[in-house]
Amino acid sequence: MDGSLLTFFHSLLRYGVLLAVLGAGLLHLQGFLNRRPILNGERMLAIVALVLCHVQLVIGLALYFTTKSYALDSSSATGRFWKMEHLGAMVVAIILVTVGRGLSKRAKDERVKQQRVWVFYLIALALMLWATPWPFREIGHGRGWL
Repeated sequence: MDGSLLTFFHSLLRYGVLLAVLGAGLLHLQGFLNRRPILNGERMLAIVALVLCHVQLVIGLALYFTTKSYALDSSSATGRFWKMEHLGAMVVAIILVTVGRGLSKRAKDERVKQQRVWVFYLIALALMLWATPWPFREIGHGRGWL
């Protein structure tokens, strides 16, 4: 598959990932604060967020290895961002989503289930937002929103 097509899908999917993780995190926070059990819609959104994160990771890794991003010089700001900051933060964020969902499934108490999802998902969201090369950041200057 063409690198520019993968880049387009990767850029487009980020909005789905961010919205799903944000939505799941906020819904579970609301459930936690209201002391209610997890609703089926909340559970489904958390699963959708998890799946989208993993699809985004696969596309990102395909981009990393097919566009020679791994060959960038780590001493330059651009190389360091793509090789270490973006890749590392996104992998950690996806691990947080995965662990949060897994710990939630294993918890016995409904309130603990809610808490684990919202804490892990919202920390992951903060990492994702930080590591995304937005057009208003120096590293994303000229890249566009898609």
